[in-house]
Amino acid sequence: RTSRVNKKVLYSTKVLPGYNVPYQPIFQKTVDIAHKRGTDLLNDPVFNKGTGFTAEERIRLGVRGLLPPRIKTLEEQEELALKRYYDGVPKPKAAESVSAEQVRKWQYLQALKDRNEGLYYKLIVENFREMAPIIYTPTVGWACANYAANYMRPRGMYFTANDKGIMDQLTYNWHSTDVDAIVVTDGSRILGLGDLGIGGLNISIGKLDLYVGAAGFHPGRVLPCVLDFGTDNEELLSDPDYLGLRQNRLKGDEYVELVDEFVQAVMQRWPRAILQFEDFSTKNALGLLERYREHHNMFNDDIQGTAATALAGILGALRVAGKKPKDLTNLKFVMVGAGSAGMGVTAFLAKAMQVYGLDEKEALRNFYIVDRYGLVTTKRDEIAPEVLPFARPETDCDGLDVLEVVKKFKPNVLLGLTGVGGIFSPEILHEFGKCHERPILFPMSNPTHKMECTAEEAQAACDGRAIFASGSPQDDVVMPDGRVIASSQSNNMYVFPGLALGAKLVDTKMVSDKMILAAAEAVPEMLTQEDIEKGRVYPLLKDIRKISQTVAARVMIAADPENLT
Repeated sequence: RTSRVNKKVLYSTKVLPGYNVPYQPIFQKTVDIAHKRGTDLLNDPVFNKGTGFTAEERIRLGVRGLLPPRIKTLEEQEELALKRYYDGVPKPKAAESVSAEQVRKWQYLQALKDRNEGLYYKLIVENFREMAPIIYTPTVGWACANYAANYMRPRGMYFTANDKGIMDQLTYNWHSTDVDAIVVTDGSRILGLGDLGIGGLNISIGKLDLYVGAAGFHPGRVLPCVLDFGTDNEELLSDPDYLGLRQNRLKGDEYVELVDEFVQAVMQRWPRAILQFEDFSTKNALGLLERYREHHNMFNDDIQGTAATALAGILGALRVAGKKPKDLTNLKFVMVGAGSAGMGVTAFLAKAMQVYGLDEKEALRNFYIVDRYGLVTTKRDEIAPEVLPFARPETDCDGLDVLEVVKKFKPNVLLGLTGVGGIFSPEILHEFGKCHERPILFPMSNPTHKMECTAEEAQAACDGRAIFASGSPQDDVVMPDGRVIASSQSNNMYVFPGLALGAKLVDTKMVSDKMILAAAEAVPEMLTQEDIEKGRVYPLLKDIRKISQTVAARVMIAADPENLT
């Protein structure tokens, strides 16, 4: 029986501590549970939040490394979407040498690729000559520069400075256990456009499209990557839509340690893949190549691919001039541009001369290097290690400009890898045209507005006698007398797809100089008699599959048996 005291306690109306706030039921919003992870989640339009996934969600749902590092709220994404709805994507600038029609075609092809990769690659393979400039240079340069405006869905992987210590884990977020080819850039020197930060991923994507279209790599077994360790492009850092890390680039040991971690992560995850470095800055490209090339099946296309393509073109030019490959040893070269690509070409040409019979000292004497300060001679106090072997002994000529070098030394070949549009003036071209009956002229910078001269300028100054190849496509030139002079494109796509295919198939531990030389020698052998009569130094791109197969076969034959796995 309850006592009177107990009743008093049980039925007291005194407010106890914590009960003075009225109860208000709060009903949770409906929660949708995502049963997908990784790329499956990102390809689901219902559950995909774009760049809106939080840092915690990216880890939990397996999408870290599959999205740009910038986290944008739905409201921020809405703002950019409305901007695109009303204004469209930025129109190409006049200086970019890309037309609005090329941009339209690129956008259409990317949308098609998102819907139907089989049809996309069928178009590329069967219309390669027409579409290569759309999916790659020069149009891809615009796509890199306008990456945020064009971003629709992720393709490839993003490895950032914030991923230190976990890059190996991130590789398991990629959907495929089988990867045959990886292309990576840090976005620091995209084509001739400079530091484009995270936008460099589009160069990796475009490059691998050429692997598929030109060499037959399986589109589901290629991996484009970008290393986002910051950017020094102030315009990007101040752009509210930029999708990369908002910090200056890491440098020195901190930078190298992160690249080391990336290389080890991807090569451990996919040990039989071919790894290609693309568009790294001059100060890092050569050092990274030398750091990794003896340990992994890898190459740098800007250095080795460009060098092999240049040699292939020179050997093709010798065929046009009615000469033999061994006549390479009799040519004098002026290389304008002492960056990683320029010196890579120069060093490789010198090695080829040694293969054809010269000793090292004789080969080095055939080159004249002109940088921003003029002709490089031993008089210089500071010379980069890769340039030093080519420094001329004529100290009284130190600092001569291109025109003076051409006048004094009368080269057979004038090469340009400066990224400075129009640096080969009409006066230089006219003087060069007087040196020899068939001057060989290769303005190899790209995209188009970065070329040292155009085909029309070259042929006008040389009276139609120039054997010409450029980094970006140029139309054939019709001379006043009605002659049609062929313009060739010195594009690395003649070499790198077949080189990568051969190195992958033979499963070598190292892409040797011997393999790269074999790739270069294979290309001019594909020239037809009609090509030679018209002055072409490279075969037509419509035969790119056959060219790549031939290059791959020669690369496999040239692989050193001791380097095979």
